[in-house]
Amino acid sequence: MSKDIYLSIDVGTGSVRAALVDGTGRILGMASHEHEQIVPAYGWSEQKPMDWWNGVVHATREVLAANPEARPRIAAVCACGQMHGTVLIDSAGNLTRESAPLWNDKRTANLVAEFERRFQPSHFLAESGNPPTPAWPGFKLQWLRDNDPEAYRHAVAVLMPKDYVNFRFTGEVATDWTEASLSFLMNPTGRAWSRPMIDLLGLDADKLPPIRSPGEVLGRVSAQAARKTGIADGTPVLVGAGDYPVALLGSGACRPGLGSEVMGTSAIITAISARPLLDAEISNVATVEGNWGPFVLLDSGGDAVRWARRAFHERALDYSAIVDKAAEAPAGSDALFFLPYLVGERLGAHRNSRAQFFGITAGHGLAHLHRAILEGVAFAVARHIRIMEAASGTRIERVIASGGGAKTALWLKIKASVYGMPIVVPVEPECGVIGGAVIAATAVGQFSRVEDAATAFVRYSNEIHPDPAWSDVYRRMQPVFDRLYVHSQQFYVDLDGLAQ
Repeated sequence: MSKDIYLSIDVGTGSVRAALVDGTGRILGMASHEHEQIVPAYGWSEQKPMDWWNGVVHATREVLAANPEARPRIAAVCACGQMHGTVLIDSAGNLTRESAPLWNDKRTANLVAEFERRFQPSHFLAESGNPPTPAWPGFKLQWLRDNDPEAYRHAVAVLMPKDYVNFRFTGEVATDWTEASLSFLMNPTGRAWSRPMIDLLGLDADKLPPIRSPGEVLGRVSAQAARKTGIADGTPVLVGAGDYPVALLGSGACRPGLGSEVMGTSAIITAISARPLLDAEISNVATVEGNWGPFVLLDSGGDAVRWARRAFHERALDYSAIVDKAAEAPAGSDALFFLPYLVGERLGAHRNSRAQFFGITAGHGLAHLHRAILEGVAFAVARHIRIMEAASGTRIERVIASGGGAKTALWLKIKASVYGMPIVVPVEPECGVIGGAVIAATAVGQFSRVEDAATAFVRYSNEIHPDPAWSDVYRRMQPVFDRLYVHSQQFYVDLDGLAQ
């Protein structure tokens, strides 16, 4: 019997999903198993790694039970997972700490602030590839060293969520270059652990696992794991990668000149580049295929519309009604601007930035306000796109959109017109699952390169092109938005004082 099906596993924050994908990129079946998030204190966020493994067991058994003919045809297993969740295991493979701090855990904020007080970007950008943030495992390890010294001392390896799942499958310990690149501990030039960064943070280099390529075979499903999951004993398990870069691949964003925008509560804007962009406002993730994904975060993406629904309508209107109202206003909202920094900014010197409307006149109404919010998010994203284009010297040709914001036709048209480039949306929204299958299909030799597999597996809906008339309006508005962004910064400290 031919081995022509791939098992793609996604260890998310809310659940584990297991999917069977055929050699054309079609999902044959998928099952999920939820797990809980633990909040021991304000700003903290943890999960139990054993819950992830139990989720893998349940989801895999369920999808195989629904598709019994698939089991002997699985050619390889590829897992991706939520990034930055910092797992500690001892020499026997046991957890030294029952729970692991997650990507959204903020307990290291003081450590990050202290690091920023001590070191300028010139000290660390070339070695880390990234500005500091509480998400990075390097700071989580500092916290664990200082606050749970027994767990840290007994640990022989630090693993990310998908690495732990792979360890339970195979008994092998490793991570990949996508996860390592966002640890704050990997040198981007050599894709190896950075001794200067390890020393700056006062960590133990011996606890860091080998860094391998996502498409390498890590090991094979053990007899014990086979009995638990129902997967055939000896099935190859790949090193895999973080969920974010795997989703980039599964959306087709895998060559320079392509951009990605994932619009959920926040917006993540990525420009595929041949090299990292070393800038204090830009983060860099190593991509599966060997490029880089410089990215920026806009914390109020879809959340800006959620705020409008609450602030203007006390949640009485649904989102489609708000968008319909916005469509009544002209492009540019009659020179009304909205700066969408409702919860500040993730990186840079102005994390205390504020949102604002500017230019309100007696002629403006609710439709103008709603459209200005959609346009303001687009202007903010466009500002980041131009920064990344200038730093890389590469013009983005098109943007691949995904997430909840990619379902709103008006917003897509506004964005295409503001960005001045076409936008496409993948037909299959499960980009992480498809990305895992792309890696697996390449690893077993169906394709020679992951880029070729992505071209074959990823399909798009109709391309959304800029509206020339709208683009003309937005082209004249963008410089005003940019100046408003800069000149508003002088008031943020004053506003902090008034808010006390």
